[in-house]
Amino acid sequence: MKYLLIVLLISSAATIFGQNAEEIVQRAENAVKGKTAHGVFQMTVSNPDYTRKLTMESWWEGNEKALIVVKSPKKEAGNKTLKIDNEMWNYLKNTETTIKIPPSMILQSWNGSDFTNDDLVRESNLNEDYEMSLLGKETIDGENCWKIELLPHPDAPVVWGKIHYWVRISDNLPARVAYFDEKGAQMRHMEYLDHQTMSGRKIPTRWVMINDAKPDRSTEIKLLEMAFDIKIKSRIFSFRELERGR
Repeated sequence: MKYLLIVLLISSAATIFGQNAEEIVQRAENAVKGKTAHGVFQMTVSNPDYTRKLTMESWWEGNEKALIVVKSPKKEAGNKTLKIDNEMWNYLKNTETTIKIPPSMILQSWNGSDFTNDDLVRESNLNEDYEMSLLGKETIDGENCWKIELLPHPDAPVVWGKIHYWVRISDNLPARVAYFDEKGAQMRHMEYLDHQTMSGRKIPTRWVMINDAKPDRSTEIKLLEMAFDIKIKSRIFSFRELERGR
């Protein structure tokens, strides 16, 4: 009887207002990812000491494969990041060196930004790594949103103690994501802004990651071009492509 009560409580937390938390998050993730995607984006890293901008071209295939190529500035152009399944490598053009990224570094900063390696190559699968519950509704930037809490499974390879994820009710797009450490302190949060239509779908074109643990630090990704659910040649996700240009 006690076990049945626990199951019912978990089920009611995941599904309220006739909505399922996992399905809401999955729709939001699919909206900005697609089954496959190709895009060009600009990353601006801001902190009290400097501001730097990078332009990058990227290809993604679900959460399984990704290739990121730095196009500018000139001194970093040609640097690449490749992810295949659970493995990841960086190629540094100036030294013609390929470095494998160990699992312990997947959640480290990507290229000095407030995004992690995990963020850029979509390593984590929220629906597999977290238990989700629908907390209710909140307003974010004037939009009514579902608020969902994600708690990691005991054996999940993640660093966050919990995540809060807000999804716009009107169009199922992500509005904000907040990341907390194991003690419950908010370490960073991402805001999705400037909605436009790209490749036939409405998406947020500015993704701003704000570092709550280190004031005056933030990183913005601005989407310049995007195409979704397209055919991507298999050679894109290969060592030959990673090291092309040696």
